[in-house]
Parts: sequence; C-alpha cells; structure tokens
Amino acid sequence: MRLLLTNDDSIESVFLHELVAACQRTGHDVAVAAPRSEQSWIGAAKSRHRPVKVVHADRGLGCPTWIVDGTPSDCVNIALAHLLPRDWQPDAVLSGINMGFNASLGFILASGTIAGAWEGAVHGLPGIAVSQDLPAAIFERLKSAHGQPDEALHTALRLSAARAAALVPELVAATAPRSFTVHNLNLPYPCTAGTAVRRTVPARVVVPGLFGPAQDDGTHCFVFQQGEDISPPDPMTDRGALVAGLISHTVLDYRELGHPRG
Repeated sequence: MRLLLTNDDSIESVFLHELVAACQRTGHDVAVAAPRSEQSWIGAAKSRHRPVKVVHADRGLGCPTWIVDGTPSDCVNIALAHLLPRDWQPDAVLSGINMGFNASLGFILASGTIAGAWEGAVHGLPGIAVSQDLPAAIFERLKSAHGQPDEALHTALRLSAARAAALVPELVAATAPRSFTVHNLNLPYPCTAGTAVRRTVPARVVVPGLFGPAQDDGTHCFVFQQGEDISPPDPMTDRGALVAGLISHTVLDYRELGHPRG
C-alpha cells in the first residue's frame, strides 16, 4: 500500500518518525510531506496570501521526504499535485501521530492533524488521522524536552505506531473512493498490540476562553484547556474510549453535514 504521511507537529516530530518506521515495517511504501514548523490548532487553513517554499530533504526516514513551509493542508495539496511522481499515487493520506489527543467536536475542527487527513479526503482518498493521548505530566515533560521523548515514552510510542500502522489496511479497504471520509484514531496511553478498538462519536465539549486576558501590551495569549464535556451517556464518545483505555475510532463522514434529522 502507498501512503502519503503528514502531521501538524512538524518534520522534527519523533511521533511522525515512528509512524513512518512502523508503516515501513508493516510493508507499506511511504512518502512524507510535513510542515517545517509546528502547525497545531491551525485547522484546514491554507497559505493563500504568501508563496509556500518546499525543500526535498533527506531526514533519514528511508523514503522521499519534503519539508513544506506551510500548513498540513498545504503539505498534502502540494504533494499530491506537484511532488509525488505520477506513477506513485497514494492509496491514502495518513496524518500524525499527533502529540496529544484530537477528540471531541471542539478539538476535531481545530486540528491540523485531522486537516491533513481531510485534505486527502478532498482529493478523493481515504484520510486517516492518528493522535496519541498523553497524561498531562508526560505531555509537559515532552514539551519541556522540546518534543524529545524519554525512554519510557519512546517505547510506548513505538507500540502505538505499530498498532496504528496495523489498522491502516482495513480502514482503507472500508473507505470508498471519493467518500469524503476521515478515520479519526485516538490512541490511549499506553497502547499495545492487544488494545481494543471501539467505534465512537465525537464528544460534545464546550471549549470557551482559550485565550487569557489582555497583557499590558494589549495582546492575548493562548491558554490550553480541555473544556466541559456535556455528552450524553450513550453512545460512547472518543474521550470516553480513551478514559476506558480503548482506541477510539471515529468515522468522520463529511457527507452527513447539513442532512436533516430523520
């Protein structure tokens, strides 16, 4: 299977590197087009008002690799149209692994990781987004270490990447061409080869106040919060699956947007 990989944590992300390696060990043929710098919370933005620079680079990933000075959507759009050879077109676009979950309505629409997969879906391909839930303390240590995981996290990450790579063929096989579908996978911490997958719906999370009060210079700074979960008890949500130690698999079928309730 041929896979185009991207992410929103940048080309430097070990989480991306481990997913590439896991896909290669599974036998997939891969190519990478990833942002030069972190693009978290950028959603499906495209760089409309400036030129986007692309550099072909050897980052030791063992596959064609391009660094794109733009968003995840830029990466996938430019790669599909201009970077990949005509005789090497991907079977799917795989985005991740994101550092932290992308679960709930409030996070899904803002996610650069999911947007990378969605760009594949807009081009008629199956899109698969993969995110790794992390306990708050581990996430903070990872950020303090500039994205370099310690040995324990790195071991857990390899297991997560292997589990995600193993799920890719069945997700692609279940997705019709041009079906505008993204499979959103959220992996619990830790995740193993035996961790069960549960079909879920996005949690209904209200996320107000993501910016703090004005500073002395009049600026407002982003302040992360998980929001208030107001989901009904059933069906199981993506966040509920993570709490239960399960892999959350949410099918985002964008054809359902705007449909009247039956």
